[in-house]
Amino acid sequence: MELRHLRYFLALAEELSFTRAAERVGIAQPPFSQQIQALEQEIGVRLVDRTPRRVVLTEAGTVLAERVRFILSRIGDAVVVTQQVGRGLSGHVCVGFTESGCFHPAVTRTLLEFRQAYPALHVTLQENKSTNLVAMIREGTVDAAFIRPPFEADEVVAYTPLLHEKMVVAVPRGHRLASRKATTLAGLSEEVFVFYHRDVRPGLTDTVIAACERSGFRPRLSQEAPQLTSTLNLVAAGLGISIVPESLKHLRTNDIVYLRLTGDAPQAALGLASRADGRSAAVGNFIAVALRIADDPNR
Repeated sequence: MELRHLRYFLALAEELSFTRAAERVGIAQPPFSQQIQALEQEIGVRLVDRTPRRVVLTEAGTVLAERVRFILSRIGDAVVVTQQVGRGLSGHVCVGFTESGCFHPAVTRTLLEFRQAYPALHVTLQENKSTNLVAMIREGTVDAAFIRPPFEADEVVAYTPLLHEKMVVAVPRGHRLASRKATTLAGLSEEVFVFYHRDVRPGLTDTVIAACERSGFRPRLSQEAPQLTSTLNLVAAGLGISIVPESLKHLRTNDIVYLRLTGDAPQAALGLASRADGRSAAVGNFIAVALRIADDPNR
């Protein structure tokens, strides 16, 4: 039994005319009648009563017509869902982000606009450090992730650069620099720093240290924190100063003052990691939205 046999029979059940049913499915009446007879022979029961004036479904034919209508509707649904998944319009996407990345407006706007553009897609979120997110992409538990470099793409995980973010100096509100709007890195040479641990944020830490060394000094470490928010808590407590991505400026503003960096100031890169092979259409659509927003000067 082939799918076309079911379509032929349903057309006959709804038209109750061999002539009209054959026209509906687009074949001549003689072969159409032969297909219906072949279906009856395969099933082993009579499906229609034929008279010179009309066609009437038998009881078995009525039951089969109900089942066939359901089967064909389910097949139609399966085709639609398959097309939607293939075009990235439905399905599931797991998006990861680092703690520092989640504060950047480009990240939140990407998530918002992606949900609005693809409402049938189920999106789940995963926060973790960049190294863990890359490992999750390799394992297949995360589809795409906003991460901070350094990161070397390979045959498994690809990297799409998005933007570079300015970094600012975070000082306690009672600090000698708190009354200023800006400073240079060289002006921080006598300060003690609070850093995020290199095992957690190697890219940001190395970027800041390299920029300080270009300005003629090696920053003195007061304390290491496991997270950026913990770093700011330590700054607020007066244990030192720190240099953080500009998108964190709205945190702890009662206890911390943020200063612009002038001159050779470090920047924090942000990009998307994803599978290099077997990337779904939905992930491709997500990356396209992220790139469009990253290129928007009004983000």
